[in-house]
Amino acid sequence: MTSKPKGRFFDHGTLERNISLLGIASLVVVAIGGIVEIAPLFWIDNTIEKVEGVRPYTPLELAGRNIYIREGCYNCHSQMIRPFRDETERYGHYSLAAESMYDHPFQWGSKRTGPDLARVGGRYSDEWHVQHLKDPRAVVPESIMPTYPFLAERELNTGDMRGDLTALTRVGVPYSKEDVAKANDDLKAQADPNADATDLLKRYPKAQQRDFDGNPAKLTEMDALVAYLQMIGTLVDVDTARPQEEPR
Repeated sequence: MTSKPKGRFFDHGTLERNISLLGIASLVVVAIGGIVEIAPLFWIDNTIEKVEGVRPYTPLELAGRNIYIREGCYNCHSQMIRPFRDETERYGHYSLAAESMYDHPFQWGSKRTGPDLARVGGRYSDEWHVQHLKDPRAVVPESIMPTYPFLAERELNTGDMRGDLTALTRVGVPYSKEDVAKANDDLKAQADPNADATDLLKRYPKAQQRDFDGNPAKLTEMDALVAYLQMIGTLVDVDTARPQEEPR
């Protein structure tokens, strides 16, 4: 009979041969590791560093994003540029977590049937987007994307956008009471090039005001979707992006 070496609490062979003891020991180790990873989260307000320029969506952009999700665009287009050379040379600066901090649900992921759209804003004209949505192969012959011509014909019917903004405030999106109260008016003003958008632009910096679908006489789902596509990736100057200081 061999004796247990001095200085050991137990023989390692005993642990390996006793499945109950091994299970308990494994549970203890996993629990300790989990606590070490999770516990710090209880003492910080946010795991995402805020970056200058990031703001909540305007009501029109939000309506466009809702259509983007409704039509399943996220199934083929990710909005996450990973920090690899082949990604950044094709799509642009890698994505910052703060750029999606107000997305519910967020559109990060690696599934791509079509190109990543994290920095598509401003890359093409409104006319290009409208034609691409109506008939993708008219501008990209090899495209396998479905057609969405009905978006240009269907009037934008969002219901009361104040409800959408109120719901988002409950999960942490910093819409002000003024933003919520003016949501429906803001939606119409952004798509009307003749409207006074001074107040809108003050509350939503870098918001783009114009007719987006080429038909100023009608506010359509195409207006909303193009407005959303044209702002993606434009809020942050990625070359000079720096964390935003918390107010004291």
